[in-house]
Amino acid sequence: MSQMLTLAAEQGENPLYPPIPELVIGLIAFVIVFGFLAKKLLPNINRVLEERREAIEGGIEKAEAAQTEAQSVLEQYKAQLAEARHEAARLRQEAQEQGAALIAEMRAEGQRQREEIVAAGHTQIAADRNAAAQALRQDVGRIATDLAGKLVGESLEDHARQSRVIDRFLDELEEKAEATR
Repeated sequence: MSQMLTLAAEQGENPLYPPIPELVIGLIAFVIVFGFLAKKLLPNINRVLEERREAIEGGIEKAEAAQTEAQSVLEQYKAQLAEARHEAARLRQEAQEQGAALIAEMRAEGQRQREEIVAAGHTQIAADRNAAAQALRQDVGRIATDLAGKLVGESLEDHARQSRVIDRFLDELEEKAEATR
């Protein structure tokens, strides 16, 4: 390179300035290439860039629309969830109330059945007591008649008279017992 500089210095030319014909040819070639690029390539590049810009803006708009829609769907789901929770709480409350009512009803039914059983028991006891008193009265009367017959030495066979005497005797005993109470 240094040889070229020395050679150019000897000829009197400046190596930094190109010759004018080369400069004109280079400028014409540049204008032709630039014109070709401006007419053919630049509109295609601008069209592609515009399509990309529109696609990006459309994508952003779609993303914003999708985000807005997702937000509204989320709010709807939250509202439905809150409503479902409220409904579940209401159903749980109803079930508790029904359970309490059922328990109260079952207690009342149990109390009623217990009272019926107790009343039936009292009735049965009274009937058994009357039957036992009747059987005891007959046995006591028979024993008393046998004993009186042994004491007198005769058989007291008249049953109607025996029954009247025994009944009268036992009635008198009962009246005395009730009077002392």
